[in-house]
Order: sequence, then structure tokens, then C-alpha cells
Amino acid sequence: MRIAAIDIGTNSIHMIVCRLRPDRSFEVIDREKDMIRLGTSALEGRALPDTSITAALQTLSRFRRLADSHGVDEIIATATSAVREAANGGDFIAAVQRETGIRARVITGTEEARLIHLAAAYGVNVGRHPVVVIDIGGGSTEITLGTSFRLHTSRSFKLGVIRLTERFVRSDPLSGRDERKLVRHIRRETGNFLRQLRKRGFDRVIGTSGTILSLGSVAARSPRGTDDVRNVRVGAKALSRLRERLTALSLEQRLKVPGLDPRRADLSVAGAVLIDTLLQELGAKELTLCDLALREGLVLDYIQRNAAHIQKVDRYPDVRRRSVIELAERCNYLPAHAQQVGRLALALFDATRDYHALGAREREWLEYGALLHDIGVHIGYERHHRHSYYLVKHGGLRGFDPEEIEIIGLVARYHRQGTPKKSHDGFGDLPRPARQIVRVLGAIVRLAEGLDRSHAQVISRLDVRDDEKQLRIRLHIQGDSELELWAADRHASALATLFGTTIQFELAGKATAPPARKDMTPHAHHARNTSHVSRPAVRRRRHRRVRQDDAARPARQVARRERASGVRH
Repeated sequence: MRIAAIDIGTNSIHMIVCRLRPDRSFEVIDREKDMIRLGTSALEGRALPDTSITAALQTLSRFRRLADSHGVDEIIATATSAVREAANGGDFIAAVQRETGIRARVITGTEEARLIHLAAAYGVNVGRHPVVVIDIGGGSTEITLGTSFRLHTSRSFKLGVIRLTERFVRSDPLSGRDERKLVRHIRRETGNFLRQLRKRGFDRVIGTSGTILSLGSVAARSPRGTDDVRNVRVGAKALSRLRERLTALSLEQRLKVPGLDPRRADLSVAGAVLIDTLLQELGAKELTLCDLALREGLVLDYIQRNAAHIQKVDRYPDVRRRSVIELAERCNYLPAHAQQVGRLALALFDATRDYHALGAREREWLEYGALLHDIGVHIGYERHHRHSYYLVKHGGLRGFDPEEIEIIGLVARYHRQGTPKKSHDGFGDLPRPARQIVRVLGAIVRLAEGLDRSHAQVISRLDVRDDEKQLRIRLHIQGDSELELWAADRHASALATLFGTTIQFELAGKATAPPARKDMTPHAHHARNTSHVSRPAVRRRRHRRVRQDDAARPARQVARRERASGVRH
């Protein structure tokens, strides 16, 4: 299974495309980032600027196309501080869905902190040792304490680098006075919480996010920048020296600092002061860099919450088939019976191509209609064929166009006695070619359903031979097939009429049917006629007195009832 995770942040929009593994891990197969600074001039309840919204929509449209090119099964998207606080944040989320089809969810600072901790604990060897995780974003900073197995406590602070830069960095280079104001503000906001963490104790401090990775790579003197800092430990003193260096430089000079991301040069001063102050308050000696953050946390959270669904996607990689199976399971279908009807229906379809001249597309509709034919029992047995049609139409099947869903629903509907009529809901609205397809596929499912009337899967396979305008269907059986033969006799006429032929059944295999009647040869149960559909009127008269609920009785009771009423096989 493949999913894409998108983080719509205050400073940047990130996306990763991942392949989920059966062991609940994941592999990143593509990633993209666009630093559009959505939250610039939009924090503290102000509106997102139109230019930022336009840029964000363009970025998300590109990300959507990239995700689709990888064939992702699902896109998970969240928006954080900027959208959370913006006066028009809801309008922006609606525009994202309308323009790109991406359904983004605005998450709280607490939820953001939880997801970030989940990612950091996954990316760094944490185990059962408590660690502090710090993530510095554009609008907020999240700080957590916990292990790989449990999050002990977390907080989200309005201390993002865009927010702090707009409020405190008023000179270039930063003046000593403004730096002191910035430090006092950070300590006032975080002091009590950080002292609690320090008192509780922790093994190490982990830093995530672009700001920390950019500053950490410079402090660690990484020759490859942020591409080569995974799990690198950076001394707190090295970060403190970097802060002193950056606060003394102008923007033009900071742009020339080796390893510093030039796109973050204007925000690096506030970022350096913030991380240095937090480490001092925690009493930390070093910082472990982690390149996993919110987007990876989204993936891990999805894996934890959707383990069964992921296994199903791996089993059914095609979205259409998976959607059918999910609908069937929601309706508590009987998988053994449904799959047996599907197998028999496909065998009949393949063996009679010269009669119906249908192709692969119709074959797929047949199988899905067969799998879903009994889901209406979820509502009630009476008229369950109509309930099946309703559930297929309104069951949220994915990957199908409306006419395909209509055809599949009608195929499921016509597995019982009724034949298609133009007055029936849905059927009369179809084009004439589609109506003929429904007639054929519905008749095939009807016969296939009869061939598993006992729900015991006694027919292992069937062979069809065209013998001079007669279809001879040879049934390979394992067990008592009396009920199947009776039901097949009832339901074969619809298909025979459509094909303009007669249908004859023969048995092959080890039967455990009741002892042979006097009018049968000793080996007649291996090859005997059970239906001569060239005389449907005669057969209907014979069965007129057989109540419908006889089909639910054991095979021997049905056989005795038929013998008493004069029915002959």
C-alpha cells in the first residue's frame, strides 16, 4: 500500500510518499517541499493573504499530481498553526478540497506535538528511555516528554520562527536589546514547563524540523548540510556559539554562512536564540538531530489506526476490488458462499462466450455482482435482492463510474426469481445495450447461486460443452448435491431463454446423495439429466406447489417433497 502525507505548515508545505510494509514500517519513495511562508503576516488571528493562498493551492495541486503519479491509495493532509489561527482558515481548507481534491484536517497544537513525538521516537533509538523532543515551526514550537511506547506530557507554544521574527527581530543585525526581549519572552512562555521536564529527568533531547536541522548542520559542520545529519549529536555549546555568530551578522552576511539554508537566513536569528534558550533551560548538554517530523508522524499514526485496512490493501491492491470487498464485509456477507457463487459465475461466463460475446469489463461486473448478491440480507431476508441493489448503489464503491455501479447493483438484484423489467428502478434508465448486459449477467448469477443453494460449496468445478444446440453442464461434486440440482433446475430457464438453447446437467465426482430410486440405474448419480429447459412451462407447473421456503430445508427433505409431488430428475 502507498500513501502520501502532507504537512501544511506556517513556513513550508511538505509531502512524503511512502510504501507501507507488512511489518508496520514504511519506506519513503518520494518527497517534496515548498517554502511558501503561508503564515507570514497571518498569525494572531489575521487572515491568510491572497497571494499566500494562491501559492499554497498551486503547490498542493502539484503535490496531488505527484502523489497520483505514484498510485497512492490515500492522501493524508494536516494544517497547523497558520491555518489554525487565521481568520479565513476554514475558507482556505474548503478551497484546498475544491481545487485539489485533498481533504486537509486542521489539528490542534497538542495533536501536532503527539504526532511529532511519534515520529522522533521512531527515527531515533529511544526505546523505554524518556526523551524530550523539540520541534520548531514557523508559527509554533512543540515540546514533548516520553518514550517510544508512551507520551508522558506535551505542550505547544506560540514560539515559531516567523512569529518571533515578526515581533522581535527589528534590526539587522539583531540589537542586544531586542535579543534580551526575545529571550525573556521565551523563558516566560516555557519556563515552568521546562523546569518540570528537567525535574522529571530525561535521557536526551531530540530536535526535529527544518529550522533545527539547518542550524544543527551548521553547528556540526556537516559538509552535506541537512542531508547528512540524521541522528547526529550536536553539542549545546556549539549551538550557543552559532547563536552568537548569527546574531552579530547582517542578512547579507548570513547568506554567505557555509551550510546555512539561504531560504532560512532571515529566520535563522530567531531560531538560533530559541533553540539555545530552550537547551539552557533544560540543562541539556547536546541535541540529537532527527529528520523525521510531523509528516512521518502522520504515516505512523495511520499505520497504527489502520492495520487491518493496510493488510486488505496489500491483499487487494486494486481499489475497485478492495472497495467491493469492504462493502461486502461492512454488510456481514458470507464470504465462502459469495466467493463460490463468484467462481461458478465466472466459469459459466467463460464457457459460454460464444453465446453472450461479452468481454473483460462485463466479466468484472459479473464477479462483483456475484460477490455482493446477498448483502441485502444485512437489512432483511425478505426482498433482500432489492436491498442488495440499494446497498450497492449507496455503498460508496470507489473506482467505478455511476453506470458501472448501476449495472453491478442490478446484477446483484436479479439473482432471484424476478426478471428485469423496464419498470424496475434503475433498469429502465440504462441504455439498451446495458440492459441486455444486465439480463445476461443476472441470469448467470442466478444459476450460479442455485449451484450453491446449500451454501456448502459441494461443486468443486464445472465444465460446459455445446452439444448441438444444447448446453451440457457437467458438475464435479464433493458431497450431497441434491439441493443444488433442485435449485439449478429452477433457475436455469432464464439463461437458456437468453441463449436460445436448452441446458442439461450431469454429475461427475463422489456423490453422497440419497440411495438411487427404482427408476435409476445403479450409477445414475454420476451422470443424469436434471433439467430440460426446452420445456420451461411444464417444469413451472411441476414446481407450482413447492413453496419457496423449501429451498431452506435439508436436501433430503426437499428430495422427499419432490418425489411425493411427482417431480422427476
